[in-house]
Amino acid sequence: MPAIVRSIRANDPQRRNRIVPVLQAALDAVEPAAAVGRHLRRQGDVLRVGERSYNLQSYRHVYLLGFGKAAVPMAAAAVQVLGERVAAGALVTKMGHGPGDGGSLGPVSVFEAGHPVPDAAGVAAAQQIARLAAQAAADDLVLCLISGGGSALLTLPAEGLDLADLQQTTEALLRCGATIDEINTLRKHLSQVKGGQLAKLVAPATLVSLVLSDVVGSPLDVIASGPTVPDRSTWADAWAVVETYGLQSNDAGTGSPSLPLPVLQRLRNGLTGRLPDTPKAGDPALARSQTLVIADNAMAAAAAEAAAVEQGFHATILSTFVEGEAREVARVLVALGREVVAQGRPRPAPACLILGGETTVTLRGQGRGGRNQELALAAALVLDRIPEGPQMVVAALATDGTDGPTDAVGGMVDVATVQRGRKLAMDASSYLAANDAYSYLQAVGDLLVTGPTQTNVNDLLFVFVF
Repeated sequence: MPAIVRSIRANDPQRRNRIVPVLQAALDAVEPAAAVGRHLRRQGDVLRVGERSYNLQSYRHVYLLGFGKAAVPMAAAAVQVLGERVAAGALVTKMGHGPGDGGSLGPVSVFEAGHPVPDAAGVAAAQQIARLAAQAAADDLVLCLISGGGSALLTLPAEGLDLADLQQTTEALLRCGATIDEINTLRKHLSQVKGGQLAKLVAPATLVSLVLSDVVGSPLDVIASGPTVPDRSTWADAWAVVETYGLQSNDAGTGSPSLPLPVLQRLRNGLTGRLPDTPKAGDPALARSQTLVIADNAMAAAAAEAAAVEQGFHATILSTFVEGEAREVARVLVALGREVVAQGRPRPAPACLILGGETTVTLRGQGRGGRNQELALAAALVLDRIPEGPQMVVAALATDGTDGPTDAVGGMVDVATVQRGRKLAMDASSYLAANDAYSYLQAVGDLLVTGPTQTNVNDLLFVFVF
């Protein structure tokens, strides 16, 4: 797992040296290959997946499919376990996350594609994955490896739609601040493979899915848009997202619609019963399948808690279900730190409060950054205004190593973050208003950088009180 570094300098090396091992431990705990190795084991011809066993002699072929930011390390571990039994396979991962040795892992082809906005490479990869899925017969075993980012990477537009329709839809949803659950609800109803539809292609073969969760609470039908499990969302749910954000606002008037007309028409057709919904619980096509979550945000948070105790902090996990606007969550984090200072609750100083989840950002400017950088900068502004500020450090990181469209994992801020900006004639409030947290944090030395971690289990948020 790549090491966490601060991009330029550290205001307080002594504090940093106690904090960075806590953040590093969280990432190390959800390393994808190790997670696969803990849950996928082979003894001769017996393959154990969690608590279930499969006799490999019963299967003519074993196929390996995968999609997401962790697809390559997950697949490498699976190939090591299965060895010569892997007949063929195909993976798609984020650009720059491939094996770097010609695009394959033995018999498994590896594709790289765009994320978070889908691209033509993702469509080509999804077509190959769909072909292999449909090729599987009743006496075959299909192992599917699913991780964060899989929804954007596994892109196969539904009939009547094209890639441009899905790109415009994704961009509109990201810009309006929709949650990942809401984004995936639409994606599932605009795809040939999401929302249980990949499992229908695999049937009647036996299907086993190993999942690295990047969704708050790990709902299986939301992670990577649930391609191998029953889908709880409906056409009505998808249309509700459109209405919530006014994405249909101009389609009946002048100007361009917020979503492409073919997308709006498909959703209306589904809403009125002219199109079938995604597979639901009890669908016979999903009967011969097992799905297992092998790593998630809670596991990363638990590792961070243990490491914090080793560093001398009174540590506690407050929640792994954090959602909401990044700037608002930042204020809550600082308020929790103030409670530690004033009342010694929920733990006395030195304290480490740990939270997990995924915030959102409503874009107002044209700057660079991600939700964790935005949260960190917002927290720095609060710390600058309160008497308890010097006693606190707030850190926020994306476990995949790429917070938004940047090379940073997030930010780590203290009361000096805004002070250093003033010395550089930089107004932190203006940078936050422009959604340009990256430029500001880079200039003052408070970016956290790892490079791609090839894992993804949401975000982790920390309040350290000294």
